[in-house]
Amino acid sequence: MSLLSALNPPQREAAKYLDGPLLVLAGAGSGKTRVITHKIAYLIGECGYKPSSIAAITFTNKAAREMADRAAKLTQSVNTKGLIVTTFHSMGLRMLREDAKFAELKPAFSILDSADAAGIVSEIIKTTDKQEIRRAVSRISLWKNELKSPAIALATAEDDNARVYAKIYDRYDATLRAYQAVDFDDLIRLPAELLDTHAELREKWQNRLRHILVDEYQDTNVAQYRLLQKLTGVRAAFTAVGDDDQAIYGWRGASADNLKQLREDYPHLHLVKLEQNYRSTVRILKAANSLISNNPKLFEKRLWSDLGHGDAIQIMPTKDDEHEAESVVMRLLSHKFQHRTEWRDYAILYRGNYQARVFEQALRNEKVPYQLSGGQSFFDRTEIKDVIAYLRLIANSDDDPAFIRAVTTPKRGIGTATLEKLGQVAATLHVSLFEAVFSAAAAAQIGERHLAPLVEFCQFINRIEERAAREPAGEVLNDLLKFIDYEVYIFDQDDTRVAQGKWNNVLEFAAWFAKKGEEDDKNLLQLTQTIALITLLEGREEEAPDAVRLSTLHAAKGLEFGHVFLVGIEENILPHRDAVDEGRLEEERRLMYVGVTRAKRSLTLSYCSRRKRARESVACDPSRFIEEMGDDVRMPEKPTTADAKASGSDRLAALKAMLG
Repeated sequence: MSLLSALNPPQREAAKYLDGPLLVLAGAGSGKTRVITHKIAYLIGECGYKPSSIAAITFTNKAAREMADRAAKLTQSVNTKGLIVTTFHSMGLRMLREDAKFAELKPAFSILDSADAAGIVSEIIKTTDKQEIRRAVSRISLWKNELKSPAIALATAEDDNARVYAKIYDRYDATLRAYQAVDFDDLIRLPAELLDTHAELREKWQNRLRHILVDEYQDTNVAQYRLLQKLTGVRAAFTAVGDDDQAIYGWRGASADNLKQLREDYPHLHLVKLEQNYRSTVRILKAANSLISNNPKLFEKRLWSDLGHGDAIQIMPTKDDEHEAESVVMRLLSHKFQHRTEWRDYAILYRGNYQARVFEQALRNEKVPYQLSGGQSFFDRTEIKDVIAYLRLIANSDDDPAFIRAVTTPKRGIGTATLEKLGQVAATLHVSLFEAVFSAAAAAQIGERHLAPLVEFCQFINRIEERAAREPAGEVLNDLLKFIDYEVYIFDQDDTRVAQGKWNNVLEFAAWFAKKGEEDDKNLLQLTQTIALITLLEGREEEAPDAVRLSTLHAAKGLEFGHVFLVGIEENILPHRDAVDEGRLEEERRLMYVGVTRAKRSLTLSYCSRRKRARESVACDPSRFIEEMGDDVRMPEKPTTADAKASGSDRLAALKAMLG
């Protein structure tokens, strides 16, 4: 039986097409991952491609892992060792590690997280104003995503404001080079630039990778598109899978124009449309199609489904924020009792994180288990960042931010004045803080007594580094924690209950680190870069608990739920006021479309007639998007206040009776 017999005709066409560049226009729920995994299996199993010559690239670790697992199941009889299923950033890291010298980096360069980047910017502009720092960081990030160097940013600056940011970018870039470090955006920018300027690298990678598959193509930015172009060269053997109706990351530098650009750059581009949806009922798709038809189209497509007509889409007007949260939770509870579903079948989706609090409260009041998407990542906890600072310093002694954190945690009697003097020595000699410790200038300016603990610390790091290259990662980390007495330090800092929680996190991290070292056959130095990427891409993946999912619409993309509540569907929230003012209405409509198409069986939309803003209560209008969802989705007649009160308390009484 052919590998591709399980696919529908357009899916099969996409999997078999190998005559040049291919764009698979894959509507929501149309089986795009299935096409990618079957194509990988087909390339290896039936076309004789070497697994190591195929790269499938997606946006998150979770998506990459799911894809790799599914491809492995399809190719059970074949050895797929060497197959690359990865994220854009991990692919960039792999290239940079291998060709670090072209970027004037040592292979053990550090990857700075967003907090480190913000710290460096804060130093440069001498402010702790979070908003100002965030503005500068995001401006630099957008320039990097557009492949603009500091010099180009300065030359093309449109006003004084942009010129100031370009100068900050220049100093930021110089600081990163001094630390032998890169940030998240550099993992794409640097490989794209290296392939552009070095023909030998271009040939090497083009010869190595014979077919590239890119998932979520509509979310790529300029740098990612350029990297894809340089990797595929004139053969252009790639499969781009995407949906222009789900391009919702424009604010982050993603360019929906990349779809238009494909047509212009590749006149022979072959197009396959996947329009059969395997997720949602006819009613949900009809509303989604009607909504998105209000956006101008690059490519026409209409989703259809044979999963039956399905429940009517419910519209729920509510008085205010609290009433909305209570009504949604009540409706969710009664639906669960009637249909004997699980908690994980439900999602409450909203435009902004600030909307979650009142729903959390309502769910807690009714003792409903819930999971909040996009909460604090495990890796963002202070105690985990402390441990990671040591790992980063062991892997790369030029990493100054890691040096400062490690040398002062736990305290070693090294004061701020000593560190400032060390900083001056390092700046004068143009070396890292670590290297400066061993210089004659440091001995002269800091004095033996104050320098001694610094020298001792650096010698300790050197000893660990020697072991790190040879011994299992888990053993080295456990010894490190013992040597620095980290457990004692934690219990000195906090009361016993808090300290115990923190220490348990550290033990969990150490266990995870040891396991990952064994599974991936990597030592401590190699694993440390991987951690930076995991923390940036989304933390440890855990099994989804049986809990209601609370999530922003952005974070819910790619997920599906039996029953979805879209809340706060009002003008100024969705579409967001700023987006409307800045002419980004189409992206807001796509965001609503993403929300609607998460639902498999039922969809409920709620809005408030008044909402708390700061100290006052403001009148709200239902979103224009509700009307755009077509005749099937009608605004309900307004009940009188007495009716609304009665129906609410009747429902509550009925529910309590069911519970009782």
